Amino acid sequence: MGIFPRDNSAAGGKERCVADGSDRAEGGRGDFRDIFELSVGYGLILLAIWTPRPWQSAFSWVALVWVLLATGISFDGWGRMGLHGRGFLRSLWVVGAALLLAAAVAMGGRLHTLHMPQSPALFLRRYWTYAIWALLQEFLMLDFFLLRLLRLMRGKTAAVIATAALFGLAHVPNPVLMPLALVWGSIACLIFLRHRNLYTLGLAHAILGICIAVTVPGPVDHNMRVGLGYLTYRPQQFSGWRHAHHRNQRPQIVSTEAWVMAEAPTRRW
Repeated sequence: MGIFPRDNSAAGGKERCVADGSDRAEGGRGDFRDIFELSVGYGLILLAIWTPRPWQSAFSWVALVWVLLATGISFDGWGRMGLHGRGFLRSLWVVGAALLLAAAVAMGGRLHTLHMPQSPALFLRRYWTYAIWALLQEFLMLDFFLLRLLRLMRGKTAAVIATAALFGLAHVPNPVLMPLALVWGSIACLIFLRHRNLYTLGLAHAILGICIAVTVPGPVDHNMRVGLGYLTYRPQQFSGWRHAHHRNQRPQIVSTEAWVMAEAPTRRW
C-alpha cells in the first residue's frame, strides 16, 4: 500500500518521509503495524464505551496505555504531531470562532435554556477536567488515528473521511453527538493538516463541548453519554426549591463528559 519506492531498510523510508514532510511511510511491515495498532486501539476504546463498570474503567486504562505505548514506538515527531509551538498563532482563529459560537449560544440564556454553574469557581471545578479530556480526544483522533490512516490510505481526503467516521462511530448511539462529532472530526482534521497544532484544536473542542453541556437538556443527550451509558441513562431528579440535579448513573459512565467527571452533578434550571 506504500507509494514510495521500497528501500532496503525501514529507517531509510522513515527518514525520507520526514525529510519531505509527507505523512506517507513505507509499505509492508509498516502498514501491518499501523493496521494492528489502529485495530487494537479502536477495539479497546469500543470495549470501554460498551462495557459496564467495573470493567469499563479497566478497559479505559488499557486503551490509554496502548495508545501511549504505540505512539511512543511509532513516534512521528513533535512537529508532525502538532505538539510544538509552530502554527499556534496561525491556528488561533479556530479558538476565536469557537468563542463566537459560544457567545451566540449564550443568547439562549434569555430564553432560560442555559444550565450554567452558579459561579465562575463552580464552572472551573466542573469543566477543567473536561478541557483535558477534549485535548486527549484530539490527540486520539489526530495523532493516533489520522497520522496512521494517512500512511495507509491513498489521498488525504480518504484519510480525513475515515478518521471522522471513526470519531463519529465512537459516539453511537447519541443522536446529538454523532453528527456533531462527524462534522467536527472532518473540520479538525483539515485544520490540523494545514496548521499542525494540537493545542488550539483541543481548546476549541473544549469550548464547543461545554456549549453543548450547558445548552442541551440532559434528557435529550443523556448528559453527553455514549455507548452503553446512553442506553442505560436514567435521570434521577432531586427536588429542590427551584432546581433539580441530574446525576450520572453508576452502572456505566462513559461519555464525552462523564469519563472525567464521574459522579459530578449537573444542575438544571
